[in-house]
Amino acid sequence: MMALNYAYPLYRPPSEANSLIFQVTLGCSFNQCSFCDMYRNKEYVERPWDEVKSEIDIMVKQLPDTKRIFLADGDALNLQTDYMVKIVEYLYKNFPNLERVSCYAMPMNLLKKSPTELKKMNESGLQMLYLGIESGSDIILKKVTKGATAQTIIRACKKAMDAGYILSCMVILGLGGRTYSKEHSKSTAEIINAITPHYVGALTLYLENGIKDEFLTKFKEPFIPVSDNEVLEELKDLISRIDVKDEIIFRANHGSNAYTIGGTFPHDKNAILEKISWMRDHPEIVRPKGLRGF
Repeated sequence: MMALNYAYPLYRPPSEANSLIFQVTLGCSFNQCSFCDMYRNKEYVERPWDEVKSEIDIMVKQLPDTKRIFLADGDALNLQTDYMVKIVEYLYKNFPNLERVSCYAMPMNLLKKSPTELKKMNESGLQMLYLGIESGSDIILKKVTKGATAQTIIRACKKAMDAGYILSCMVILGLGGRTYSKEHSKSTAEIINAITPHYVGALTLYLENGIKDEFLTKFKEPFIPVSDNEVLEELKDLISRIDVKDEIIFRANHGSNAYTIGGTFPHDKNAILEKISWMRDHPEIVRPKGLRGF
């Protein structure tokens, strides 16, 4: 079987582990977040139709029963609307069992699209977006050069949900260090309450050697990393402040986390808090640091 010639590194959300991936863009058009080195070795490129179509045609012959497709790299939503629609419609035309197409989204890309454009892409079959909130604190967002504020993130997310998208958001535990831990958990809960996305995933800050110096420099003050126990306290404070009526499926099972936990808000909230208290008393279940990664 012929494999796609991916331009590595290649990333996708954990829930897309079994999805077929097409790189319709390479890299990230922003590429300045100090906590992320996923695409630092790539120049942002939008791949031409002939290349994308050729790869789709190849994989249709090899994996005709594909049900889920993820469009990489980190910035597929930056494509012109008509080009994205062309890609997505071609996918559904050629994969008869296709159920879902998804991609990453940045707040700035959602805000650049009109409601009509977002709706057009959604109706063509782009159903799910993964967006990094990271933190609800404007102080922290500025320190990690996210390129967005809490209000622009809220506006972007609501715009996506109004257009019909399933929205999965990521937050990063420990992103403000010990100094801003309370600020981080409080403000992040507030932004989750304001958006009420369909899914929320919690990661834990993990500074790779290639990005660590940049992160510490941009932070502009001493950064004190939180311990595993302090991450649990931050998570507990975050969970205790989430107050929503609509369902949110919550997961903290990413490979960067010391502990694994999950549930569905609002009805699992107390059970999650109880589990966190139990985990705090059972450090033997912690994931070894050598097995963690962002």
